[in-house]
Amino acid sequence: MEAYSDRYEAALVLAARAHHDQVRKVGGDPYITHLVHVSIILLRHGFSEDVAIAGLLHDIVEDQDLPLADIEAEFGSAVAEMVDVLTEQKREGDVERTWEVRKRDALARLRQGSLASVAVKAADALHNAHSMALGLRRDGPAIWRSLSRGPTETLWYYRSVGAIVRERLGAHPLVEELEAATVRLERATGSAAPASLAQAGEG
Repeated sequence: MEAYSDRYEAALVLAARAHHDQVRKVGGDPYITHLVHVSIILLRHGFSEDVAIAGLLHDIVEDQDLPLADIEAEFGSAVAEMVDVLTEQKREGDVERTWEVRKRDALARLRQGSLASVAVKAADALHNAHSMALGLRRDGPAIWRSLSRGPTETLWYYRSVGAIVRERLGAHPLVEELEAATVRLERATGSAAPASLAQAGEG
């Protein structure tokens, strides 16, 4: 198999162009760095090109309003399914959905999604957890002002993602890496979400 891929190149160009003016909430880095890192994590763990492409495009419908049909037309139904599972629905009609409602819905969708989509979410959460832990070490609690919720809600969400990933992917090395990253984030935060909240998210 050749290392170069026209499909991967097309996905990388599409992601770079679509997210060109978007930056990371923590640190302010160009958003494309997150997408590339998610894709690299998946490739390093031996996932297919389709999964790596979904890693590049997993936020493009949610953040940039690119029609999912465009993803399917260019990259196929498997990539489109992964992107669809990982796309949060931010509005219901004219009403903006709360963070809590969006995250609980996202967790429910993840439970029902393909194993490939779960892997993409694991890589996404892995990079985000590392980024937040780095931000906490560098800037301290000030990072929470740039995020939608504080440490309690954030840790609940990452623990809930980790539980679903463990349930769906078992002892895959990506699962172990995500769990280790979540522990590092907890230590950097110096705070723990109440068990009752974590259990509510897993129901």
